[in-house]
Amino acid sequence: MKLRWSPTSPYVRKATATLIETGLEDRVERITTNAWDPATDLARDNPLGKVPALLTDGGEVLYDSPVICEYLDSLHDGRKLFPRSGGDRWTALRRQALGDGIIDAAVFRLLEGRRPPELQSQPWVDRQRAVVSRGVDALEDEAGALGGAITIGHLAIACALGYLDFRFPGDDWRAGRPGLAAWYDSMTDRRSIRDTVPREAT
Repeated sequence: MKLRWSPTSPYVRKATATLIETGLEDRVERITTNAWDPATDLARDNPLGKVPALLTDGGEVLYDSPVICEYLDSLHDGRKLFPRSGGDRWTALRRQALGDGIIDAAVFRLLEGRRPPELQSQPWVDRQRAVVSRGVDALEDEAGALGGAITIGHLAIACALGYLDFRFPGDDWRAGRPGLAAWYDSMTDRRSIRDTVPREAT
């Protein structure tokens, strides 16, 4: 398999964390891809022009991190990151959606800040900051229930919080959220999170 990959993408991080958690990392070749390079051939694999995109051994191309992660989770015989059914499944998927939504808002804010100053919208930036704040508040309320077996929801949340640290360290999402901060600190001990910390491309 081949993974179109970027070291700064939180969505890619979720996919690579999934590879580690499922023991599949040695089965995937990473192809470094700059989605913002006008000369990139990424659209050949993903018409949306986004990473990650996974080229399977069967010749299929999968894109969007929830799809890629669930596909990878189907390839191993160990404990599943995506519970099969019932309340555990819906909790894991809801938590993944919350983590991904926090990432979405943070990315929107980042991109707005990269537009020419005269084109930037402060109300749009404020809206995205509010989305992140509400999302992280909701996670603080749920922090006491985040123990137990690791699911895709836990990985998505950890990737979201790590992305906030990476792109907006001055916001200090930990302030007033001790339960969530303690949980995240425990997650950073896992190799899937420790070894996938985002970094600027070199």
